[in-house]
Amino acid sequence: MILGFSLIISGCLSIPTSPTPRFYALTAINAGKSLNALPGVIIGVGPVKIPEYEDRPQIVTMDQAKMLQFAQFDRWGESLDLGLARLIREDLTMILPKTKLTLYPWNPLIPVKYQVNIEIVQLNSELDQDMVFVVQWVIIDVEKSKTMIMKRSEFRHAINPHSYNGLAQTLSTACVSLSNQIAQALATL
Repeated sequence: MILGFSLIISGCLSIPTSPTPRFYALTAINAGKSLNALPGVIIGVGPVKIPEYEDRPQIVTMDQAKMLQFAQFDRWGESLDLGLARLIREDLTMILPKTKLTLYPWNPLIPVKYQVNIEIVQLNSELDQDMVFVVQWVIIDVEKSKTMIMKRSEFRHAINPHSYNGLAQTLSTACVSLSNQIAQALATL
């Protein structure tokens, strides 16, 4: 009985040894030159669709054998699809300062003129090498229910530093590149 009691007590008093999770956020960085286009126009950003393998809190990378690795203790601070939509909206706000931007889903009473739908086709990251970011995006004239522009953008950026923090910074940089392409396309409308 004493032995059983001591085993129960020792189990209850064990000290956890797992590491503390670390959370990362995508951050807006200087988007470069602003465009004087679409003053007063309301642009809706989203939805942003991500690959199923990225739809989780853990940061996903690839090893040298191209196998997916899920970081148990390194996680996104928000859902990746929502974080990408938020970041692209922030980037577009800096690039197109005279436009008004809203995120999907928006209030149906907001008179959105153009909607930017984004699908992340590929997001592959090897921490010791590069990140490949492939995006299919569409600009729709909401009032006319008409596709105005459909494009595919591909980016390859070195992850620096070679860490999860470096990966978050690199993905933020890739989003600025994507936002600049979207803004240039919007400016032609």
